[in-house]
Amino acid sequence: MNHEPVIEARSATKIYQSTGLSVRAVDQVTISVTAGEFVGLVGPSGSGKTTLLAMLATLLRTTDGNLLIDGQDLGAMTDGQRTMFRREKIGFTFQANNLVPYLTALENVELMLRLNKRNGSLSRGRAKELLTRLGLGDRLGSLPSQLSGGQQQRVAIARSLIHDPSVVLADEPTANLDTERANQVVSIFAELVHEEKRAGIMVTHDLRMCRYVDKVIQMVDGRIERVVTKRADIDLLAGTSGFDRLDRQRSGQVPNHSLHAGLTRPLPISAFVGAD
Repeated sequence: MNHEPVIEARSATKIYQSTGLSVRAVDQVTISVTAGEFVGLVGPSGSGKTTLLAMLATLLRTTDGNLLIDGQDLGAMTDGQRTMFRREKIGFTFQANNLVPYLTALENVELMLRLNKRNGSLSRGRAKELLTRLGLGDRLGSLPSQLSGGQQQRVAIARSLIHDPSVVLADEPTANLDTERANQVVSIFAELVHEEKRAGIMVTHDLRMCRYVDKVIQMVDGRIERVVTKRADIDLLAGTSGFDRLDRQRSGQVPNHSLHAGLTRPLPISAFVGAD
């Protein structure tokens, strides 16, 4: 497996100036994500998660530090180069799926290819294949208004992957979905990131969705507070194996102190999500 980073942030900083005040939305952030790695980015509102995602998507420039994707320094690019780079290298899924209401599911996915001048019979076949893989093979001709929220978000995922990007970014992709559909959407997203060897980052307030990621990065006040990489710790954070252990402890099978025995630091839920 290639462990060379696809995404690199090196002391990346974003400072906003407002009425004489400086606000460090992102403060000296250093992270890396490799191909086939799916990362959960969590933290309370105002912690800098979405700003960092927008910087990686080339929608915002850094004030200081460096951002690299596939070894290319985003800060060294002109605005025109950044636009072309975004179209070719980055896939983005938003909280609101932003589907074009008068285009079918298939046409919405193909739209990304048309922007890159890559539409054709082979590209249409790829779009159909991807939508079918996402369980929408029988809804190719449906308009967004004829699809459920979960189906619309799956179309958005297909659109973010259709042009074979190196990086896929998701900003609260399950915020408008119920629990069942949220699990369905993120599990499929994670599966595709792993199988197609993309570098994926998902911003989420729902810690349960962390069960599908390979690494959890917690941000607080613009900085990286903690990085969780052990599978047992991630599952405990997501409430999967954690609840299993709790059940066994209540039945007397597990000593009470073992509930957090695998954690190098305590992981209080309030520190990760906070209040909106």
